[in-house]
Amino acid sequence: MSEPEPTLPPAPDEAVVEVGTLAILDEPTAANESARQRLHRPNTARGMRRHLRAVRMVLNVLLLLALLYTITLTKALLIPLVLAAFIGLALNPIVVLGTRLRLPRWLTASVLMLGLIVGIGSGVGLLAQPAIGWFHGAPTAIKSFVPKLRSFTKPLEAANRATQTLVSGTTRAQVPQSTPISISAWDVVSTAPKVLAAVLSVLLLVFFFLIYGDSMLRRLVEITPGFAYKRHAVTIVRGIQTEVSRYLLTALLINASLGAITAGMLWLYKVPDPLLWGAVAMFANFIPYVGAIVTTTVLAVVCMLYANDASLEVFLPVLTFAGITAVEGNLITPLIQGASMRLSPIAILLWLLIWGWLWGIPGALLAVPMLTCTKLICERVRGWEWFAHIVGR
Repeated sequence: MSEPEPTLPPAPDEAVVEVGTLAILDEPTAANESARQRLHRPNTARGMRRHLRAVRMVLNVLLLLALLYTITLTKALLIPLVLAAFIGLALNPIVVLGTRLRLPRWLTASVLMLGLIVGIGSGVGLLAQPAIGWFHGAPTAIKSFVPKLRSFTKPLEAANRATQTLVSGTTRAQVPQSTPISISAWDVVSTAPKVLAAVLSVLLLVFFFLIYGDSMLRRLVEITPGFAYKRHAVTIVRGIQTEVSRYLLTALLINASLGAITAGMLWLYKVPDPLLWGAVAMFANFIPYVGAIVTTTVLAVVCMLYANDASLEVFLPVLTFAGITAVEGNLITPLIQGASMRLSPIAILLWLLIWGWLWGIPGALLAVPMLTCTKLICERVRGWEWFAHIVGR
C-alpha cells in the first residue's frame, strides 16, 4: 500500500494576504502620524498663548495711553477732586472724634470748614501783598545788586574781553536788555473768578466728603456679595482710611512746622518777608528732594538781592535752611512716619516727572501724597503687593 500523501494547509486567500500586508505596513505610519500630532499640539498651544500674551500686552499699553490722555484732558476736574479727597481724608479723624463725643457730623464739618476758610483767607491776606510787592520790586533789586557784584565779576569780564580780543581783534560791549515786568488790574480781574471758583469747588467737595464720605463707603461695602467679602472689604477700607489720614496729617504738620521754623530763622537773619518764604518752604516740602532744592535756590537769590554787600555772610540763611531740611528729611520725617511710609527715591522722581508732565505744578505737589496713598492701598489689596514692594524702600 502506498503511503497517503501529506495534506498541505489551504493556501490563504490573496485578498486576505494583501489586507494583512497593508495593515502591517500601515501600522508604523499611523503611529508616526499620532506621535507627530502629539508633538505638534503643544507647539500650537504654546504659540497661541504667546500670541494672546502679545495681544494682551498691546491692549494694556493702549489702555494706559488712553488713561493718560483722559487724565490730562480732565485735569481741570480731577485736580480739585483729588485735592478735596486728600483734605477730606486728613480732616476725617477729627469728624470721627466729634461723632464719638455725640456731635453731629454736619456740625463738626461746619466748624472745620469755617476754620479752614478763615485760615486760607488770613494766609492769602498776609502773603498776597508781600508776594506782589516782591514780584514788582525784583527788577529794581536786581539792578541795584549788579554793581555789588563788580568785585566778583571783574576777573571774569577781563578774561572775556581778552578772549574776544584774541578771536576777533576788537572788543564789543554787550548791553543787557531788560524787559519790564508788570501786573495789570485786568490780569487780576480776569484771573480772580477762576481762582475763586476752584477754591469754592474744593471747599464744597471737602464739606460733602466730611459729611457723606462714610455713608458712601458703607453703601459700597453693602453691594459686595457675601458676608466674608463684606468683612474683608470693611477691614481694607478702614485700614486704608486710617493709614492715609495719618500720613496726610503727619505730612501737613511736619511741613507746617518746617515753614514756621524757616520763617523764624529768616526773621532772625532779618530777611525781608519771612512769612512768604516760610509758606514757600512749607508747600515746596510736599515735593521731596526737588522742593528743598527749589526753596534753597529761591532763598539764595532773595538773600543776594536784598543784601547790603556781596559777601559770604549773605548765604548764612541759605546754609541754615539747607541744614534744617537735611535734618528734617533724613531724621525727623522717617522717625515720625515709620517704615511703611518710606518710598524709593527713584520711584519718587519718576512719579514727579509723570504727574508734573500731566498736571504741571499741582501735579508735582500732589504726586508724592498720591504715590504714598497708592502704596498703602496696594499693600492691602490682593494681587497688587508687587507695586508696593517696588516703590517702597
